Amino acid sequence: MNMNAVGIDVSKGKSMVAILRPFGEIVSTPFEVKHTVSGIRSLIEHIKAIDGESRIVMEHTGCYYEPLVRELSQADLFVSAVNPKLIKDFGDNSLRKVKSDKADAVKIARYTLDSWTELRQYSLMDEIRNQLKTMNRQFDFYMKHKTAMKNNLIGVLDQTYPGANTYFDSPAREDGSQKWVDFATTYWHVDCVRKLSLNAFINHYQKWCKRRKYNFSQSKAVEIYEASKEIVSVLPKDDLTKLIIKQAVEQLNMASQTVEQLRTMMNDAASKLPEYPVVMAMKGVGKSLGPQLMAEIGDVSRFTHKGAITAFAGVDPGVNESGSYEQKSVPASKRGSGTLRKTLFQVMDALIKTKPQDDPVYLFMDKKRSQGKPYYVYMTAGANKFLRIYYGRVKEYLSSLPK
Repeated sequence: MNMNAVGIDVSKGKSMVAILRPFGEIVSTPFEVKHTVSGIRSLIEHIKAIDGESRIVMEHTGCYYEPLVRELSQADLFVSAVNPKLIKDFGDNSLRKVKSDKADAVKIARYTLDSWTELRQYSLMDEIRNQLKTMNRQFDFYMKHKTAMKNNLIGVLDQTYPGANTYFDSPAREDGSQKWVDFATTYWHVDCVRKLSLNAFINHYQKWCKRRKYNFSQSKAVEIYEASKEIVSVLPKDDLTKLIIKQAVEQLNMASQTVEQLRTMMNDAASKLPEYPVVMAMKGVGKSLGPQLMAEIGDVSRFTHKGAITAFAGVDPGVNESGSYEQKSVPASKRGSGTLRKTLFQVMDALIKTKPQDDPVYLFMDKKRSQGKPYYVYMTAGANKFLRIYYGRVKEYLSSLPK
């Protein structure tokens, strides 16, 4: 039976396709396919018309490959989406450095032939997983935006009311509002406080707390008032300065509200997935980090073993051996998903802060830390162990469910 290796170099809106057989036999020279209904249908008909078994390989880069891999999979063709790093590291066997879509398509086709027996069929994620992953990327984007807006507001307040952001450490509400931001909205300049008498400010602050539904503390009011006497402001207390503060507050509140909405939506979507109860029961995972983990890891059944999922996250320890030389401590590969590694580090940070004495991951990290291991060493080791436990528990639970 003929082996037809279909290499597809994916780009935005179009792809370059090359089809080879063993020993360099060319079935189809590189040709372009547009990501349209007619273009993809023509490609499917062309591949099915070729005699023999065909296997299609493409890189999973961004979201550009998804329309193509979806349609090809639904057409009952063997499709495998591989990590771009594998293609990049695949031997060129040439001294010339050629970088073009045609050359890349041929290279992917040669990789297909070389890895023929090791290729895994692409498994279409269901609609919920796709939505969850998209929401997580949006969540990450708006979190960065929120941080930028927060720093911007603090920078402006440092010129009108330095230290106003340090008076309260209450967590954000479900609507994204924060006490220190609401405080800065009303008391946007230090003169808004110290120009009043102590009793007048206490009464005004008490009414503000009641209106905003915050707990009132007279000692906190006195503390704020006394501190205001020593504060030096740079910008004057006028309408222009007030407008600057108002705009900064509105931008931060808008970003905070979007973040909290996405957090709720992600938890609702993740709760519909079968592994949700198992993931949420793990230490260090809450309603925010749990859905993020599920979004980035996806369906664990696509990983053949524990080492595959740690390699996907890039927290697997490397190996450096040559002859009698063997490096004892090798950095993590960091070749997988950066977003997943970030989420794993947040889980590890939560474990260190909560210190659950019955959790094997925390005990493992604590042991490494007591041995004097550097921060990134024990955090990466903990993330590796956590992923292995995650893989084992989720896969065991999914196998126990009726198909």
